[in-house]
Amino acid sequence: MQRTSFEDMNCSVAQCLEVVGEWWSLLIVRDAFLGVSRFDDFQARLGISRNVLNQRLARLVEQGVFEKVAYQEHPPRYDYQLTKKGRDLWAVLTMMRQWGDKWAAPDGPPVELMHKACGKHMTVVPTCSECGKPLKSSAVRTVVGPGARDPEHILPARVG
Repeated sequence: MQRTSFEDMNCSVAQCLEVVGEWWSLLIVRDAFLGVSRFDDFQARLGISRNVLNQRLARLVEQGVFEKVAYQEHPPRYDYQLTKKGRDLWAVLTMMRQWGDKWAAPDGPPVELMHKACGKHMTVVPTCSECGKPLKSSAVRTVVGPGARDPEHILPARVG
């Protein structure tokens, strides 16, 4: 099945999906955060076909989410290490995991986060970068930003 490209869409969500929106991509990144770095280990943990894993890793390297670091010359073998761009996906994955814990894990969370500094189990709570108050969608409004190509049509018209 040919997937639709979001390359030309003037939307940061679409651009994120352009990089990590293919099946398996975020699970590969998730496993990298858990310490997996080698092709065979990704394949064994995920049960993904080798050709699909090869395609996804190549795409994630091409997009700058991973870098390939040789650890053996004959035959050539590589570690896949998250770049800064890849590590910045931690919050995205964490919020997705927390949503899954709340809405799709009837027996409780399969994994939990523990804050190293205080030793407590914790959840990530979005806060305002300016005042520090917790955020929900009802507490913010969306405005046109400097990267909008067509400012008059970037946000849908309000009905009513």
